[in-house]
Amino acid sequence: MYTSHEDIGYDFEDDPKDKKTLKPHPNIDGGWAWMMVLSSFFVHILIMGSQMALGVLNVEWLEEFHQSRGLTAWVSSLSMGITLIVGPFIGLFINTCGCRRTAIVGGLVNSLGWVLSAYAANVHYLFVTFGVTAGFGSGMAYLPAVVMVGKYFQKRRALAQGLSTTGTGFGTFLMTVLLKYLCAEYGWRNAMIIQGAVSLNLCVCGALMRPLSPVKNEKDPAGRDPQILAAHSTESVKTGGQRGGADEKAGNPGPEETLSELAGQVCQEDTGHRKNMCAFRVLKTVSQLTMRVRKGFQDWYSGYFGAASLFTNRVFVAFIFWALFAYSSFVIPFIHLPEIVNLYNLSEQNDVFPLTSIIAIVHIFGKVILGIVADSPCISVWNVFLMANFTLVLSIFILPLMHTYAGLAVVCALIGFSSGYFSLMPVVTEDLVGTEHLANAYGIIICANGISALLGPPFAGWIYDITQKYDFSFYICGLLYLVGIFFLFIQPCIQIIEQSRKKSMGGAHA
Repeated sequence: MYTSHEDIGYDFEDDPKDKKTLKPHPNIDGGWAWMMVLSSFFVHILIMGSQMALGVLNVEWLEEFHQSRGLTAWVSSLSMGITLIVGPFIGLFINTCGCRRTAIVGGLVNSLGWVLSAYAANVHYLFVTFGVTAGFGSGMAYLPAVVMVGKYFQKRRALAQGLSTTGTGFGTFLMTVLLKYLCAEYGWRNAMIIQGAVSLNLCVCGALMRPLSPVKNEKDPAGRDPQILAAHSTESVKTGGQRGGADEKAGNPGPEETLSELAGQVCQEDTGHRKNMCAFRVLKTVSQLTMRVRKGFQDWYSGYFGAASLFTNRVFVAFIFWALFAYSSFVIPFIHLPEIVNLYNLSEQNDVFPLTSIIAIVHIFGKVILGIVADSPCISVWNVFLMANFTLVLSIFILPLMHTYAGLAVVCALIGFSSGYFSLMPVVTEDLVGTEHLANAYGIIICANGISALLGPPFAGWIYDITQKYDFSFYICGLLYLVGIFFLFIQPCIQIIEQSRKKSMGGAHA
């Protein structure tokens, strides 16, 4: 039902109509594949880095609109949440238009959201322009960046995803400095206009996401299917106002008859003929576009609700439940650590080197190192993923017990390193459902992450309001995360039980 892991790395087109070949593509794990990593790296800088740096603008919005902190914080929360939650719908665009066009349009929409937000009269205006518009554009550019790296790599998938996602860490530092400088020099409104112009570079990143070209072979030097070539040749329109062989089969006059008939006609008839040819080309283009949209929608719909639905894969469903609990456990320390530092009177030490910076820096190295380890032939990606998850949940449980800066710094380093497993998420998803379903499947996973990011921090704050302690916030979120990890063991346990039953039945028959 699903594409096997061995299918990964063979030639396939971004266009749903194009057929998959069985010959390995020369750009897999090399060549233009590294341009995909570079493109995805800058997408993470421009999207995830900008969202991590929204605290700078949040301060400006508080001073400008004089609204509550909770209401103002929803602007950045909406932008980050919608970027991830719209993942399943972006899969429809990818199936219909391809990754390149989706990312380019996403860059334009994201830039438009930034520019429109510069004219905001109140916080509610920002909900629409920045939270929804810019967030939706970010989602349209983010998912293709992850999917294209998965398509171009087979042996080095984990390392490639790790290198590309390090853009989040670099972007956090770069965009924070940039937004602080722009706000100080030009004000927050002009800063958002400039940032909107910077976001147009997402279109450049999208332009680099070219689909894999067909592999050339001896039978066809152009590297295309002869049947497809024949179909195109019969549909093509020759130059000089002459129709191809398809028109002759349809009963239209051939080139000789057409020239003899046109010999005695005036130039106006020739002009009318050209207009008819233009109308024919327009109708043909509209027809092809309609068929592509219909085919893309059918693929998207069947992936979610059809016989080959992703939800029939029990391991993938368990993975979705894990994603619902996982992301909030990474976001919560970023949000509540500054307040914990104030409670323990560690502000002076934290000002010298913030604990959140320790998480961000080690997070970059964690992604690369875990990617290298996961690509080792003797180590399973799934085992590396599980070990990193257990390390992260253990760190969350230990963090409230630390009351010194050194102790908190060590735990934050563990959180940063173990959370590097985020770069393995596309790889694990690809192993579960195959490359063909990666766009739809990963869209669901990041949607679950978006819901977790939206609900997790307010839930932790609600627990603090009741208990007046952050300890319980970390303990409860850690327990929920542990529940999510246990979901990952459901299917392996079922497989072990079924194998043991088969062995026992085989022994009984013998």
